[in-house]
Amino acid sequence: MAEDAPVFSVEGLWKVFGPRADRVPADPELAALGPAELRARTGCTAAVRDVSFDVRKGEVFVVMGLSGSGKSTLVRCLTRLIEPTAGHLAIDGEDVRAMDKNRLRELRRHRAAMVFQHFGLLPHRTVLDNVAYGLEIQGVGKAERRERAAAVVEKVGLAGMELRRPSQLSGGQQQRVGLARALAVDPEVLLFDEPFSALDPLIRRDMQEEVVRLHRDEGRTMVFITHDLSEALKLGDRIALMRDGAVVQLGTPEEIVGSPADDYVREFVRDVPREQVMTVRTAMRPGDCGAADHPDALAPGTVVSGAIEVVARTGRAACVVDDGRCLGQVDHADLLRVVAGIDGSPAKEAA
Repeated sequence: MAEDAPVFSVEGLWKVFGPRADRVPADPELAALGPAELRARTGCTAAVRDVSFDVRKGEVFVVMGLSGSGKSTLVRCLTRLIEPTAGHLAIDGEDVRAMDKNRLRELRRHRAAMVFQHFGLLPHRTVLDNVAYGLEIQGVGKAERRERAAAVVEKVGLAGMELRRPSQLSGGQQQRVGLARALAVDPEVLLFDEPFSALDPLIRRDMQEEVVRLHRDEGRTMVFITHDLSEALKLGDRIALMRDGAVVQLGTPEEIVGSPADDYVREFVRDVPREQVMTVRTAMRPGDCGAADHPDALAPGTVVSGAIEVVARTGRAACVVDDGRCLGQVDHADLLRVVAGIDGSPAKEAA
């Protein structure tokens, strides 16, 4: 696979439930109907509606939406746990819809591992043997799979608990076992289907941090499904926001918060603290401050809240520097304009 080729490539994907489902994407008139009218006319429900996106190697791609938006159906279509009705679906350029049973089994066991909300641990097995279960299915010898499982158990923070049973673990610890089991098979991509939604808020935050850490340390490609906007903004390199089976906006957290595609997205992100998502790229104006090596220089990815602290501490405009080159500068007025959502920065394209 070429370095810049996508891991998953999805184009025009549909999943329709109901009688003669394949007629819906094939008929432009039916395909254009809203959910209620489509059900009334055909008895069908379009759970995934003409969705297209690529998942890039090494990114965390988040699919977000409210209950019933189609996000969980979509992620199951990626490995054909649910069969798509129409569209193109590929992993590393290989047509997933054309895979036979053996190739599909290899995809699910080796290349794309799923982490569910209900992690389905085997109650009679220890933590170590639960983590090694996927390797056992692959036919890996006992000594090797236990060695590999032990390394992953330590990686997810469960060292010392290898011999415990699931019933002896907290909910967060059980979810770590589920994550470790997926990691143990060393998949190319991890697919998370709302894995933390049943956890207490503090445990959920810990697991989010665990995902961030794993991504930072390993650069593993992840597709993450959630209904929680703050979780999506925290984890996602890019976010696909779904409504009624369709993607209404696809972009970085900053693009979605800063430039909502429509009123639905605008309402969705209305209460997001902009200073914690927007970066100084959006706020900066042209100008060479002549201080690219200054200790208070800001990276272009610095969030506005961090930049406000620097500017307040120094009492002067801060230089935005990338790879030793001054891109522009920001002062209090620039930063507060972004916080207020006022589109008035004179340097949108300075970089």
